[in-house]
Order: sequence, then C-alpha cells, then structure tokens
Amino acid sequence: MNAFKPRETLTEQVARHIENLIAFGQLRSGERIYEGAMAKQMDVSHGSIREGLLLLEKRHLVRNVPRKGAFVTPLDEFFVRSLYETLELYLTHTGRKLVRNWQADDMARLESLYDQMKACYDKNDLMAFLELGIEYTKASLAYADNYFIVSAIDDLWPSAKRCAFVAFQQGGNQVLEDNLSHMEQSISAIKDRDEDRLAEILHRFALQQCQQVLTAIEKTGNKTA
Repeated sequence: MNAFKPRETLTEQVARHIENLIAFGQLRSGERIYEGAMAKQMDVSHGSIREGLLLLEKRHLVRNVPRKGAFVTPLDEFFVRSLYETLELYLTHTGRKLVRNWQADDMARLESLYDQMKACYDKNDLMAFLELGIEYTKASLAYADNYFIVSAIDDLWPSAKRCAFVAFQQGGNQVLEDNLSHMEQSISAIKDRDEDRLAEILHRFALQQCQQVLTAIEKTGNKTA
C-alpha cells in the first residue's frame, strides 16, 4: 500500500513560484511585489498571493510592510553573514550526530546525490544542481532528532539557494566545483566517522561561500541580487 502524500496546496505552489523568482534574480533585492500584477500573471486570486507572501516572510525572502506592501528581503552584508553563520551552527551540530550514527543506506543516499550533482555539472544544468544541493543537505539531517533545528533549516533553504545562485553568477563554474569538492570531502569525513574534520570542512565552506556572495553583491551594487 502506498503512503498517502497530500498534494501541494495552492498557497504552497504560489510561494514556490515567487520563491524561485527571488532565488534566481527575477525579483531583485528590495523590489516591491505587487499583489495585483502577480495574481494576474499567475491567474490566481489576490488572497492566494497574499497567503503565499506570508509564507515567504516566514522563509526570510519577503518583508510585508503595513500599508506599503510586500518587498523582497534586501540581500545585504548583515543578511548574508547571518545566514551562513546560522547554517554552519545548525549543520555542524546535526553533522556530528550523522557521523556517529549513519547507516549504509544513509551513505548510499549521500553518494547517489553527489553523483547526480556531478552529472548536472557535466550537463551545465544549474537549476537541478542547486536543487540537488539542497536535497544533499536535507539527507544529511537524517539524525538531527531536533524539531526546532529541522524546522529552522527548512525556512533557511530558500535563502541558501538564493545566495548560491548569486555566488554562481559571479564565480561561474568554479563555485559549482567548490560545492562538489566540499561534498566529496564531507562524505569522506562522514565515512571515517571524523566529527572534527567534518566540522572544519563545514566551517571552511561556509566562510568561502559567504565571501563569494559578499563579493558578488559588492561588485553588482546589490542591483541584481
């Protein structure tokens, strides 16, 4: 018997569409999102757009300002540093649990996702590469065993994807190669059950990608982020 899987609600579909517009730079940092225009574009009600924007506010992509409207969250230095510092803290904590407790199926899943990302890199499929990167990190949370951490990380993924795309726009394929190298090193540390080495890998990668994003938004004057 197949497990019941509820269909994604209209609100979630709307949120996902706007999330991708922001993550891939079609809605820019600080730009106002007009409910009427977005409702017409997506052929949905104003209420559906409003509910989607509320969901995206929880995911840190939108700021709803009373009597002014909804705006894309500015991608500035404070936001970027806060994001990577928080991700590093959470992922290091959960990564240590993974190192101690992983089973053969967990390792097979991580290695499969890594191979899929390499294939996407070879095909120059950026969108799929970024989505698989999120799936890879989600798979590494198998032993997080903490509702609040998992919930918080779920809300940070859209911003992580947004920042990864900004870094790629500036650094090109080198950024993708850095991601693959980070994953390969992480898998090796997890296999060896070396908590400290994994923590150091996560620290270096967080610092590296944070700086790549900061360099990108500085060079563009934050106009395309």
